[in-house]
Amino acid sequence: MAGICCGVVGETEPAAPVDSTSRASLRRRLDLLPSIKIVADSAVAPPLENCRKRQKRETVVSRNLDLESNVRSDNKKVKSAVTNSNSVTEAESCFFSDVPRIGTTSVCGRRRDMEDAVSIHPSFLQRNSENLHFYGVFDGHGCSHVAEKCRERLHDIVKKEVEVMASDEWKETMVKSFQKMDKEVSQRECNLVVNGANRSMKNSCRCELQSPQCDAVGSTAVVSVVTPEKIIVSNCGDSRAVLCRNGVAIPLSVDHKPDRPDELIRIQQAGGRVIYWDGARVLGVLAMSRAIGDNYLKPYVIPDPEAGEEKELIKNLHIFF
Repeated sequence: MAGICCGVVGETEPAAPVDSTSRASLRRRLDLLPSIKIVADSAVAPPLENCRKRQKRETVVSRNLDLESNVRSDNKKVKSAVTNSNSVTEAESCFFSDVPRIGTTSVCGRRRDMEDAVSIHPSFLQRNSENLHFYGVFDGHGCSHVAEKCRERLHDIVKKEVEVMASDEWKETMVKSFQKMDKEVSQRECNLVVNGANRSMKNSCRCELQSPQCDAVGSTAVVSVVTPEKIIVSNCGDSRAVLCRNGVAIPLSVDHKPDRPDELIRIQQAGGRVIYWDGARVLGVLAMSRAIGDNYLKPYVIPDPEAGEEKELIKNLHIFF
């Protein structure tokens, strides 16, 4: 299980009276820390020293620390430039208000390996003189390499598609991006099966990227592109995005389940079946009707996302994945 919390808080937000001894007071004081903070969850006890899961967890923590150090480095550069321009207060305020506060957590649970991945790219693209932020959560199944590939590549694919986007055609743009991501995953698996994977790749992947095991690997994908005015959410699978506005939870995506009426009709029209085996499953196997990868279940399981926009983006809100 992996998750992201993205918070946008306005500068004019009134300060609520708090008890200095309460946990809420401690949390508010922590919130005053500048810029972006990546938090590695420690709910799972560390395994043995030579266990592969331990190596995977250390990799996740190091990536988070790298992102934090990169952000702090960028902040120092901005502060230096601001000092030279003799407008410290105004420019620093603009910079920090433009970058949301972010936190992540990942828990392996009962699985042998961590199969989920998180992608965070603040200011990954500038469009019409506005910074756009990219956030994604990928819940892998069967193995981790599809979720890892999405983490490495999907933001670049979305960036290229947005750069050539004629107008605000976000739905078409996100559908093209997810389809290209699925195509890259399929081609990568086929090439590795034909040419053979190297030893380091085999050691880092449970299914060893060998057919037919690699055909049974996939991942959900819930992606959010945050602009100053709105949030664009694209969902493929049963991962979920939720907007918290003034203490009220607002769902930004709908799970793709095989027994959802429209998804059930689509699967049946494609020649597939939904079998109830510990819940509704496509051909009695997969508990979601859309995913990236899972070549053995195509065309019943498709990578096309449902994209939606939440307009009138106001301050004092949080987004959860």
